[in-house]
Amino acid sequence: MQQVYLDYNATTPLDEGVLEAMLPYLREQFGNPSSVHATGRLARAAIDRARQQVAELVGVAPGQVIFTSGGTEANNLALWARCAAAKAPGRLAVSAIEHPSVLAPAEAWAARGWQLDRLPVDADGRLQMAALERSLASGTELVSVMLANNETGVLQDIPAIAGRVRAAGAVLHTDAVQAAGKLPLDFAASGAGLMSLSAHKIYGPKGVGALIVDRALELVPLLVGGGQERGLRAGTENLAGIVGFGAAAELARQRLRQDAERLRALRERLEEQLAALPGVSLFARAAPRLPNTLQLALDGIDGEALLLQLDREGLAVSSGSACSSGSTEPSHVLTAMGVEAQRARGAIRISLGRHSSEADIDRLVGVLRRQQEWAARAAAW
Repeated sequence: MQQVYLDYNATTPLDEGVLEAMLPYLREQFGNPSSVHATGRLARAAIDRARQQVAELVGVAPGQVIFTSGGTEANNLALWARCAAAKAPGRLAVSAIEHPSVLAPAEAWAARGWQLDRLPVDADGRLQMAALERSLASGTELVSVMLANNETGVLQDIPAIAGRVRAAGAVLHTDAVQAAGKLPLDFAASGAGLMSLSAHKIYGPKGVGALIVDRALELVPLLVGGGQERGLRAGTENLAGIVGFGAAAELARQRLRQDAERLRALRERLEEQLAALPGVSLFARAAPRLPNTLQLALDGIDGEALLLQLDREGLAVSSGSACSSGSTEPSHVLTAMGVEAQRARGAIRISLGRHSSEADIDRLVGVLRRQQEWAARAAAW
């Protein structure tokens, strides 16, 4: 049985063109980019090109791109770099639906004496702006709000949020890991001071990401001991990974419109078929969302059990963030949206990608329909 992969928000397959770009730097062109000899200079030139490619994806100068080991490190660095630069503990705010790689460091800074505000969202997963205003009025210095949620796909109005944050003299960080490659990104137009990206969400390699930085910000490095990445990220660069990130960023920029249109059409086809099934809840359907993402629950069917059954049927989906798989707790995202615990535990996420097809959609819906029928028979029996 051929597996149908419908978990592209967790990770994407490495594009063949990206692999081809990486291979020379896994073989013969292996130099240390900090070395001054010819081999090192070739490596440095490859990183410079990749930095330009990633910069073009989000409309910034290459010097604003700080390469990291992934989105998690980029998020950690964003919070660390600003909080550690403060002379004394202050106040920071994060939305209640952030990825754990934002929530956990925020809690760590709270343990160091910072005041932490968790900003609530409405039933559609959109940030409650009044809560943001109250936090800013209390002296908040740093705000972190993700551009696109990894579970629901809900989009936040980052330019509007950034306008209020800047007006209060604070800095906005936005986790754009899920948005990159699916939506046009313009760092300057967003108004954010910091933005996180990850290569493996855009058909690049795992283990490499970037933090996009407003040059006016004063930052403190998370890793020290070397002058790499403008002194903000010590350590010899992941040469092949960075080259792959650059190639994936260029490909994503070229394919952005066609990919988004095709994925939106597939998602709408899926939503129409799911809406025709009894007892299906489609979360945040009224909110602006990523073109490839939807989250749903089926009445009377446990989410983890459903995932296992779908896996047996050759369908790969998830219950939400891959980073928290195995947890018995309901999704913190759905909980923040006011979804009751039992329904939240039954939720699954479907995220489409370049290799998804109408046949994949139809196969998934057919399996879900059978699951409902079996559950109904079991309940009646």
